Amino acid sequence: MIHYPSRKMQLAFNLKKTIFSLLFLSFLLAFHSKSYAFQKAAADTISTADVDFAPLPADTSTTTKAAAPVKKEVVKEKSKAIEAKQEQQSLWAIFLAGLFGGFAALIMPCIFPMLPLTVSYFTKTAQSRGSAITKALIYGLSIIVIYVAFGLIITVIFGADALNDLATNGAFNLIFFLLLIVFAVSFFGAFEITLPSAWANKMDEQSDKGGWLGLFFMAATLALVSFSCTGPIIGTLLVQAATSGALLGPAIGMFGFSLALAIPFALFAMFPSWLNSLPKSGGWLNSVKIVLGFLELALALKFLSNVDLAYHWEWFDREIFLVLWIVIFGLMGMYLLGKLKFSHDSPVDHLSIPRLFLAIIVLSFTVYMVPGLWGAPLKSISAFLPPLQTQDFDLYTPSLSANSRASNTSTQNSNEAPHKYANLFKAPLGLNAFFDYDEALAFAKKNHKPVMIDFTGHACVNCRKMEASVWTDKKVYDLISNDFVLLQLYVDDKTDLQPNEQTVTLQGKKIKTIGNKWSDFQASRFKANSQPFYVLLDDDGNLLVPPQGADYNPASYGRFLQSGLTAFGKK
Repeated sequence: MIHYPSRKMQLAFNLKKTIFSLLFLSFLLAFHSKSYAFQKAAADTISTADVDFAPLPADTSTTTKAAAPVKKEVVKEKSKAIEAKQEQQSLWAIFLAGLFGGFAALIMPCIFPMLPLTVSYFTKTAQSRGSAITKALIYGLSIIVIYVAFGLIITVIFGADALNDLATNGAFNLIFFLLLIVFAVSFFGAFEITLPSAWANKMDEQSDKGGWLGLFFMAATLALVSFSCTGPIIGTLLVQAATSGALLGPAIGMFGFSLALAIPFALFAMFPSWLNSLPKSGGWLNSVKIVLGFLELALALKFLSNVDLAYHWEWFDREIFLVLWIVIFGLMGMYLLGKLKFSHDSPVDHLSIPRLFLAIIVLSFTVYMVPGLWGAPLKSISAFLPPLQTQDFDLYTPSLSANSRASNTSTQNSNEAPHKYANLFKAPLGLNAFFDYDEALAFAKKNHKPVMIDFTGHACVNCRKMEASVWTDKKVYDLISNDFVLLQLYVDDKTDLQPNEQTVTLQGKKIKTIGNKWSDFQASRFKANSQPFYVLLDDDGNLLVPPQGADYNPASYGRFLQSGLTAFGKK
C-alpha cells in the first residue's frame, strides 16, 4: 500500500532544474492554446438534433433548371466531406486538449510528489526489473481505463442530443462560465475542490489486495486523492467536450488526459535513473496552479460572450472583453515577475530564467492586445474575440471601405429601406449584408447579382477568424462588397420569429427562432450543419459552384468567389 504524502512532506522550493520547469510550464501555455483550438474546432457545428425539417417555400427550389439536380448531389457530397473533416478535426482537438491538460495536471502539487514515490514502490517490491515494468504498465493502463470510463459515463448520462444542445444553450453557457470561475478561484487558493475522504480510504484499503486488482485500486486512489488539483482541469475539459457536439468527445478527452498521466509512470519504472533528473517538489508547483487559474479565468469569458451575442444583450462588447483579457494576462505577467503573491506561495528570492521568459511572453501578448481597443483586428486571436462590429470605437473598418474600389456599395444606401433583422445583426467590416433569404434574393434579381450565403453563428470562432483574417484581404473584400449580395444567416440566434413566421413540422415541432429557421434551411437545402458554410447562388436561387467551409488562404478563397462570378456570367 502506498502512503501518499501530505503537503507538509513537500520539500522546500528548489530551482536547480530550471530547464525542466520551463518545459512543463510551456505545456501550460500549450494547453491554453490547444484548449482554445479545441473550442474553435468544436464550436463550429450547430446541432440540428432538435430541428425537424419543414417543407421549403417554392422560391427556394433548385429544380428550375435542368442542371440543378446534378448540382444538388454535388452539394450533398461536398457538405458531407466538410462535416466529416470538421468532425475529425474536432476529435483531434479534444484529444490534444486532454493530452496537454494531463501534462498540466502532472505537475500539480497533488500528483508530482507521487511520481517518484509510486515508481520507487514498483521497483522495490518487484522481484525483477521486468516485473516492475509490468506493474507500472498495468498501473498506467488502469489510470487510462478509469478516466475513459468516466468520460463514457458522462456521454451515457447526457446522451448525444443533450451534448449537442449545450453548444448554444444560454443557461448552460452561463453555468459553464460560473463553473470555470469557481475552478479559477480554487486554483488561486481560496478553497480546494475535494471528494469525500472515505472514498479515498476505501480505495486505499482495496489496493492492499495485491495483484492486478490491487494495482487498479491504487490507480483509483490516485484519481481520488488528486482530485483537488485535477478536478478543475477535468471539469474544464469535459465542459468543452460536452459543448463540442461530438458523441465521443468526453471519452476522447479523458483518454488524452489519462494517457499524459500514465506515460510518466511507465517510463520512470523502465528507467528509474531518470528520477534523479526530476526537480524537487516545492513552491514552484503552486505557481503552476496560479498560472492555470489565470488561464481558466480568461477562458470563462468566452462562454459569457457566447450568451451575450446569441441573446443580443449587447453589454459584453469586444472592447470590454479585451479590457478584461488585458488585465488578466497583465496580472499573470506581474505574478510571474514576483510582483503578486498568493496565500500558498513560497518566497521568491530571485527570478528564475523560466519565469523571466514566461513573463516576457505573457506581457508581450498583453501589449499586443492593446491596439484592439481602437479597432485593430488582432488576427492571431480574432477567432476568440467578439465580432469587431460589436466595438463602439473602431478606426479600422472605415479604412477598409475607404480603400474599396466602389466604397459606396459597402454600406447601405440612405434611400434603401432598413434590411429585415438589421436591428438585431450588424454586418462585419461595414459590409452591406442582408439577413433574410427572400429579401436578399429579391435584391439580387433586381440588380442582377449573384448571392453569397454565409451560414454563420454567434459562437462560431472559425467564422470570426474568416471575417478578420480573410475577408479583410483587399481583393476578397472588393469581391464581397461589390460583386455579390451578401446574405448572413445566423443558425444559433435565439430571437423568436414572428407568430406568423413560425412553422410546424410534419412531426409536430415548431421552428420558433431565427436560428431554428436558418439551421433547418441549411440542413434541408444543402445537407450540412457546419459553420462557416459559404454558398454561391445566382439571382434565381440556383447553385453556381459547390459550397465550401472555412479557407484561411485569401488567394484560395478569392478563387472560390471568382469561380462563382465566372459561373454566373455564363448563365
